[in-house]
Amino acid sequence: MSVVIGWDIGGAHLKAARAENGRVVDAVQVASPLRFGLERLGQSFAEAKAAMGDAGRHVVTMTGELADTFESHADGVAALAAVAVRELGPTDVTFYGGRAGWIAADAVGNHVTDIASANWHASAAWVARRVGSALFMDMGSTTTDIVPTVGGAVAARGYTDAERLASGELVYTGLVRSFVMATASRAPFGGGWTTLVHENFANLGDVHRILGTLPDGADQMATADGREKTAEASRSRLARMVGRDAADADMAAWAGLARFLAEAQIRAVHDGAMLVLSAGGIADAAPVVGAGCGGQVLREVARRLGREFRSFDDCLDVVPAARSRASQCAPAAALAALAGV
Repeated sequence: MSVVIGWDIGGAHLKAARAENGRVVDAVQVASPLRFGLERLGQSFAEAKAAMGDAGRHVVTMTGELADTFESHADGVAALAAVAVRELGPTDVTFYGGRAGWIAADAVGNHVTDIASANWHASAAWVARRVGSALFMDMGSTTTDIVPTVGGAVAARGYTDAERLASGELVYTGLVRSFVMATASRAPFGGGWTTLVHENFANLGDVHRILGTLPDGADQMATADGREKTAEASRSRLARMVGRDAADADMAAWAGLARFLAEAQIRAVHDGAMLVLSAGGIADAAPVVGAGCGGQVLREVARRLGREFRSFDDCLDVVPAARSRASQCAPAAALAALAGV
């Protein structure tokens, strides 16, 4: 039996997906905030390996090189590649270089720009292979990827983070970790507009928790104030964003504020999608293929775009019990599938 495990090393999470004879049978996401250093990443690998088991091949992609733990992209790519080889060896470990293909461990230093933050390309390449033409979107905890595929090929205008930010193909909003203060500059409250406090008192995880739209297991990071993850505590954190205490208004008022912020997030992703679509080349009949923990947000964006929505796991050969996890770990699942082709 051929067993491949795909790995996606992010700045906040480590994700892995196991494929047996090309079929994804399991996936896991483990909290791994790189701001706490590489020792924490090693612990996360140990936890994920215990869940994934052994494999004949490991394939790796990353976005964690962006973490301020590292002085540069090159420093981050080299450090994360070294940890991956250490934790996954002596089994074969190969890195995904997107446009450059598979990169051997000893050649990582020559392909920094290809490897850095190329996880989106793996997912989009798989969607292109299986769907042909689509608007692939992946909303994770921190960012949203918006990638066109045309005629069975990735048709992105950007490749690096800087290029993708400019083209609308990378939108810095995610379901959980995005700051409320970065989502909107003001909000309606109590019949008037109020400026939002420019402090990290609350995040979008609080917003979606208040609204009941936060999927189980999506929020693995500590809260902004280190307190519990309850709707009541989220209302208290959100209240600080408008200079108030939760007791200053009723639950309906806080839900209304949360709905406005959730709408602002939808609009940010919709704007990015409209910018990508404005470049042309994507047929009106091409669906939106959505992945990540923010699938319900992407479904709404697809509705506003007038396009069919398909879940990323519909593009995979995946056991039913692992469908949701595979979609939330889309780059890792895509890597495992691509390596088996």
